[in-house]
Amino acid sequence: MTELTGSEILAKSLKNEGVDVLFFLMGGPMLLAESSCIKEGIRPLDVRHEQSAAFMAQAYSRLLQKPGVCMAASGPGTINLTTGIANALIDCAPVVAIGGSSPIGQNGRQVFQEIDQLAIMKPCTKWADRVYNIKRIPEMVNFAFQKAMSGKPGPVYLDLPGDILYAKIPEEQVDWSLSGRPLLDARPLGDPNKVDALVDAIAKAKQPIILSGSGVIWSQAWPELQEFVEKTGIPFYTTPQGRGVLPDDHDYSYLTMRSSAFRDADLIVVAGTRMNYIIGHAAPPRFNAAARIARIDIDADEIASSPRKVDIGIVGDCKAVLRQLIDASGKRIKADLFAGWRKKLSDGEAAKREAPGANKPMDDTPIHPLRLCDEIKNFMRRDAILVVDGQEILNYGRQSMPTFVPGHRLNSGPFGTMGVGLPFGVGAKIAKPDKQVIVVHGDGSFGMNALELDTAVRHNVPLLCVVSLNGGWTADPDGNKPGRNLGYTRFDKMAESLGCYGEYVEKPADIRPALDRAQREVDRGAVALVNVKTDHRARAGTAAFATYST
Repeated sequence: MTELTGSEILAKSLKNEGVDVLFFLMGGPMLLAESSCIKEGIRPLDVRHEQSAAFMAQAYSRLLQKPGVCMAASGPGTINLTTGIANALIDCAPVVAIGGSSPIGQNGRQVFQEIDQLAIMKPCTKWADRVYNIKRIPEMVNFAFQKAMSGKPGPVYLDLPGDILYAKIPEEQVDWSLSGRPLLDARPLGDPNKVDALVDAIAKAKQPIILSGSGVIWSQAWPELQEFVEKTGIPFYTTPQGRGVLPDDHDYSYLTMRSSAFRDADLIVVAGTRMNYIIGHAAPPRFNAAARIARIDIDADEIASSPRKVDIGIVGDCKAVLRQLIDASGKRIKADLFAGWRKKLSDGEAAKREAPGANKPMDDTPIHPLRLCDEIKNFMRRDAILVVDGQEILNYGRQSMPTFVPGHRLNSGPFGTMGVGLPFGVGAKIAKPDKQVIVVHGDGSFGMNALELDTAVRHNVPLLCVVSLNGGWTADPDGNKPGRNLGYTRFDKMAESLGCYGEYVEKPADIRPALDRAQREVDRGAVALVNVKTDHRARAGTAAFATYST
């Protein structure tokens, strides 16, 4: 009679759910579980800090639109996951986090690393639970995956006490009945009457826009969005992480006219994104106070709690509802209906590009961050996965670096978590190993998880990291921000010591040759870092997200 430990049952259960990579940091009581996962053929990717494991799982899930899995040891190990898990919650990413914990049979006896991890994880997750019965591990694992992907995606947590993990049971007593059960993948349709009401509103509008977000990516609705945009001729805009659902250079994309379009639109169709601070809550004066608002979202609570009145609220899956809208539009709405509106935006964009100095490269030294962004923009491949993390470089990158492929743009997201860049890059490259991955980091945010360069080297994950080295956190032209200065660290030397290819750049003309040399090394299988000294005085002028600023 074959006996299995809880750890072996956990590994088999994860394999049954289709898990092919595990992001983790080793430690008790998870060692047997981790080695069992390896025996099951799951690729192990061990990191230098647990939060990086959660970030990598998030990037992996975003690129493939399926759950990413991370694992950590008990106590501090699991608690270290929470930054990444909280980021996934606010970003609506389906990360499945698994944490070992102190033995449940000795609860309250102050055993090693005993703390209520479930209570800590519950505010950071959609769902969190603990396994109490070894027979039910497969069921609980499937529940975790179902919860992560159902409705609005999000992270979940499963707590595995050490005595459950090391207990043994005859294999035939394990309840495998729900293990590997297919995910629900529900596609709820919108109310047909409200779909018709939105089509009517579009037909009556003069200057409509579409504002989409990550919900389009999670529902894999980019073909429908493109068809809807091209059929109706409505200009579209996306949230920063929603970029690429239509190429940024699409004929109906007018990126430099974003603020004007928001102010002048008389109908705003919000598809698969929250009306949070990222879009200024769709509130005036940034948005037209007289505009009608329509929302498409799978989460009814999102629509019900909108900070601005929603005139037409459609609860449903983006992919399904966009198909309804395409079909309902029929012959009523043609692209030429909004030709004048598009021309207004197009002319405004052309005027901005033709303004004196608009297309002139910045040759100043120290290098302006926009010059660095411009060099990366001209260097990167069209289907590159671009990760941007930091303060000034994130703001400048948002303005200047395009994305052309769905899901291929990652940044700190609405939670504003610093340090996501390099872990996101590793997770993205694991998800799509054939794509060019470029991580553009501020030097402050890079330092938070810089040792994941070692992870990338050890696991042969070739990617390019570019650091904007402005000497500290954020811009500081007046030199009055406490704790801002970090010095001009030679991260390229640090990278070389970890086995990476490194370059240091101080002159604008040297950026592109350094990027080309670094990418050649990446194409040979290396990890590369280009450290570019930038101007600490350069302050990005973007929309204010709060009443205070760093």
